[in-house]
Amino acid sequence: MPPIMTEDSLNASPGASPKHPVLVTLGQRTRAQRARLGLTRRALALAAGVSERHLANLEVGLGNASIRVLLQIAQALHCSVAELTGDTRTSSPERQRLDDLLAQQDEATLRDARLTLSDWLTSRGEAAPTHRRVALIGLRGAGKSTLGRRLAVELGLPFVELGREVEALAGCSSHEIQALYGMDAYRRHERRALAAVLERHAEVVIATPGGLVADSASFAALLTQCSTVWLHASAEDHMQRVIAQGDLRPMANNPEAMDDLRQILAARAGLYAKADLQLDTSAQGLESSFDLLRARVRAHLGHPA
Repeated sequence: MPPIMTEDSLNASPGASPKHPVLVTLGQRTRAQRARLGLTRRALALAAGVSERHLANLEVGLGNASIRVLLQIAQALHCSVAELTGDTRTSSPERQRLDDLLAQQDEATLRDARLTLSDWLTSRGEAAPTHRRVALIGLRGAGKSTLGRRLAVELGLPFVELGREVEALAGCSSHEIQALYGMDAYRRHERRALAAVLERHAEVVIATPGGLVADSASFAALLTQCSTVWLHASAEDHMQRVIAQGDLRPMANNPEAMDDLRQILAARAGLYAKADLQLDTSAQGLESSFDLLRARVRAHLGHPA
């Protein structure tokens, strides 16, 4: 079998012909979408039903994918072919979200949505939210569970770990759901669990799984029905905190785990940044992080400090 090509090996090859810009864009967008979903190359290859070698070459701009294979890859990444090939309308995560929400609506509904959006854009203000739901988003190791529990006590609200709700709904661990049934099944359980939590609690602090933002339906529900806070940290802190919790899976049989983590952070940054508030938990210790989180959330909800 021919070796898998990489950027370094390609650039080092004497007389290598320039890569086609469309294939370069396709490779970059495939890598970015894979990172956004937190998938390894092997996992994506299995989900798409293509060889890992074929996918690797595609990601470095050497792919000559047929429409059928390209559709398989796009479907496994939960996106359209246009998002991979560079349609300018897909360049913004928010535009993609709006497209998802409006895709199945009839003309009358679309007209009502346009008029409502137009009115809102011309009259929006900075009024405090009327709900008392706070959702913490970000990768594992950012402090969502630790800070979320303390924030819930401080505000006198219940605390929910959405990942636990997903597992209770499925009757097995998150890892088992993904391993046995795939990412699509996990996302379905996640949507149902989130809908149930939002229905059950008008006032709550929710710690969400790191990949929830990659699902447009769940993330849209979170953004519209909760005050959202992006807790983030350096890649090194994310990794060390997860390992300190006793989970060695991120490093198991994966010498490039840190690089993968950095790619995921970079790919999801644009989504996480849609949160109402942000807090860097690497910038200070636990107590200072909590003090800042409490103050910012109280101010956002219109409560005295």
